[in-house]
Amino acid sequence: MNGRIRGLFTLLAIGFGMLITMTAYWQIWASDSLAARSDNARLVYRQLQIKRGLIFAANGRTVLARNKRGRKDGFTVYTRVYPQKGLFAHAVGYNTVDEGRTGIELSYNDYLTASNADLATQLENLGDTLRGETVTGDNLITSLSVPAQEAARRGMVGHVGAVVALQPSTGRVLAMYSNPTFNPNDVVQQFSQLNRPSAGAPLLNRATQGLYPPGSTFKTVTATAALDTGLYTPESTINAFGSCIEPSQFPIFQQLCNAPGESFGDISLSTAFTYSVNTVFAQIGLKLGHDRMINYMRRYGFWSLPPMDYPGNEMAASGRYMNGHLMLPSKPMDVARVAIGQERLLATPLQMAEVAATVANHGDRMRPTLVDRAIRPGGSVAFTQHPQSMGQVMSTQSAQELTQMMRNVVDEGTGTAAQVGNLPVAGKTGTAEIAPNVNDAWFIAFAPVTHPKIAVAVVVERTPLYGGQVAAPIAANVIRAYLNRSLAQ
Repeated sequence: MNGRIRGLFTLLAIGFGMLITMTAYWQIWASDSLAARSDNARLVYRQLQIKRGLIFAANGRTVLARNKRGRKDGFTVYTRVYPQKGLFAHAVGYNTVDEGRTGIELSYNDYLTASNADLATQLENLGDTLRGETVTGDNLITSLSVPAQEAARRGMVGHVGAVVALQPSTGRVLAMYSNPTFNPNDVVQQFSQLNRPSAGAPLLNRATQGLYPPGSTFKTVTATAALDTGLYTPESTINAFGSCIEPSQFPIFQQLCNAPGESFGDISLSTAFTYSVNTVFAQIGLKLGHDRMINYMRRYGFWSLPPMDYPGNEMAASGRYMNGHLMLPSKPMDVARVAIGQERLLATPLQMAEVAATVANHGDRMRPTLVDRAIRPGGSVAFTQHPQSMGQVMSTQSAQELTQMMRNVVDEGTGTAAQVGNLPVAGKTGTAEIAPNVNDAWFIAFAPVTHPKIAVAVVVERTPLYGGQVAAPIAANVIRAYLNRSLAQ
């Protein structure tokens, strides 16, 4: 008798376990595939009935996304509210029934809706579902710094472009601002208007999708290859050939010139970097050759989507483009002009921020991340982000040499407008002429030089000014805001 009772109990336990498993499967794992079925209109309401987790800035206090409770067709529903309006719009994204979701709202949707594969979350979610209670998602703590983001917004007033700031040692995204921005609270009502080209493409995240000729900021990549291969040292002397290199001097060149009015003879690599001498870096590119240049570009992440916790369709790979399409790295190229950031070369601000952060981090490139951790409704930690190296781009010695060269740019070269009191800053200017007297102006930087805590990339579209004039001061203010440095320091 006892054996028969045990058998019955075992059978019931197995059946109950299968019921729980199947319920969990359809409620959690298969929810996305169910949602894709056009004949399941109830799932639209089900989505609105989930109380999505909150999204916070890095301080854990500033709310970037919260819920608004309401009623729809007899159901209690929750819609999204974004208290910071356009300040964090591109990073956080939006969540709507009609227009879908973007940004962190999309990439971390599983955590925000408590449908991730974490066992504890599954059990809490299943318990709420079986009891008929509201399912509540995990809260997210992002890496985004409010002071740095606000400084980026202030700097971009009146400009079109983007700012990205990273923590070099971890890859944490400290700021990601694209201008023009948009108010995610108005997406449903204004979606068609926001999509009009005449509106300035505010839904485009220029920080991750904007592709710009990097100009002389790319000389940081060229200098990396020059130093790390051992072909050059900072003291290596190169003849700059005055103002221009003519085809008679280098038959492989069409005429290639320095900035107007600049003429140099024999100078060191360090001096050429400090004053951004095109005629020197073109020659360095030729000596490095196609394969070495491509090798170091790929080490930095060119030709690949950034490995960031952000939707892939909202990011672009940096590299050489033709007719809007990324060219294969094996395609022939004018390596001299690539070396100075030209020749159909396009880069995103995120990519160039990674370049600066990698130099700052002793040559170790870190995976960029937007979310630090996820917290369950009960307060326990569901997920913690851990820094991940994407590989050693250059030796520590090469990084140290390049750091000093970048510091010279800010101390005495083309980037003096990036100085922050007595704080040592390393940087590189870039100015890509896209039409007569119309430039895409760049600046990349990191600080403090000795123990870097922030790396920044700034691009300003279609300006008559140079990178050192318009982008460098914006970078300096973001650095100042993040490090809380006054002008007097």
